[in-house]
Amino acid sequence: MPIILTDIREGLVIAFQAIRANKMRSVLTTLGIVIGIVSVTLMGTAIEGLNRAFNDSIAKIGADVLYVQKFPWASGDDWWRYRNRRDIRMEHARAIERQATLAATVTPVSGNLVNVKYGPKVIEGAIVVGTDEEFIETVGVDVTLGRFMTALEVSGGRPVCVIGSEIAENLFPYESPLGKIIKLGSHTYRVVGVLEKQGSMLGQTMDTRVYIPIYRYFKEFRSFRGGVDIWVKAVSLEELENTKEEIRGIMRKARRLSPGTPDDFAINQQELLTQLFNTIGGVIAAVGLFITGLSLFVGGIGIMNIMFVSVTERTKEIGVRKAIGAPRRSILIQFLIEAATICLLGGIIGLIIAFPLSLIIDQILPTAMPLSVVIIALLVSIVVGLISGFLPAYRASRLDPVEALRYE
Repeated sequence: MPIILTDIREGLVIAFQAIRANKMRSVLTTLGIVIGIVSVTLMGTAIEGLNRAFNDSIAKIGADVLYVQKFPWASGDDWWRYRNRRDIRMEHARAIERQATLAATVTPVSGNLVNVKYGPKVIEGAIVVGTDEEFIETVGVDVTLGRFMTALEVSGGRPVCVIGSEIAENLFPYESPLGKIIKLGSHTYRVVGVLEKQGSMLGQTMDTRVYIPIYRYFKEFRSFRGGVDIWVKAVSLEELENTKEEIRGIMRKARRLSPGTPDDFAINQQELLTQLFNTIGGVIAAVGLFITGLSLFVGGIGIMNIMFVSVTERTKEIGVRKAIGAPRRSILIQFLIEAATICLLGGIIGLIIAFPLSLIIDQILPTAMPLSVVIIALLVSIVVGLISGFLPAYRASRLDPVEALRYE
């Protein structure tokens, strides 16, 4: 067996013997590391959970879909500059539909809050969405029951609707919703379809929505002078930027903007939200790592102090080992392994504590504890132990055996 492996094996044996001999001191020593690892793990699980939740939500927006809107998504403190912009209107959607060569679908969308009723059952705060027959192709959602609106129903403004899965479950738990008459506010509509379950997108549930023909929507829920958003699906992801520039040109022409005049509309896309989230996430991660770093630093100082005490108490043992031929390397490895072992045990305890805490936090914020977070936490524990234990171990390895044997 190689000498280094022998040293590691002996170091592990001696480390566990020392920990067993000083149980209370070992427990108190690991306390700082436990707190640090709990902090590191919870921060990691929170960041991972938020990333997954965001990615799930952002995937529903569609990487190949552009959103022509009045406000940019990342308006920040400049929102007041955009509030006086002219609304995006149906004629703009029709102009894009007629002139765009790189658009697969063009869908006007507008929404409003409404109460949905069926008999004595009422769902408050649902969203009625006015749109056209190309909506499901634009967003890539399927109809699980019935069908979506037809072009004839949209152009004729027929009183038909397609409902979200949650509305269907709440209003029609024991019967089929197809053909049933529901009330949106004070207006009656016939249900022709139910969309598949979509879940939440950026914190808003998509399953409590009712989709109706957009011309009917303007007639009963909003004036024709009201604004819309225009969702444009590009012919391919590769043509997304070209599609964006084509739409910009069409919109500028339709809104009669002279050359040199800034755009008075926004063309939003998934990438903008991703960049904004990454910026915010980076700041949160930096602050969190700084706080957890302080916890680990305090824990590391505690490990270092205890290891210096341990070296002092075992000076004679070190002298005996050196007297019978143990090289400095063996003494150094012995105390490094002892420090790393104490920290590793603290890391394991920290993970055991952090797991149920992450489940509790998950009720408020999304969390996830993948294997990578566990491995990182354990590696951090070992590294803190090696760094904290190096000076005491180096001091032990440099002791003179004669002086060490005389130590009382």
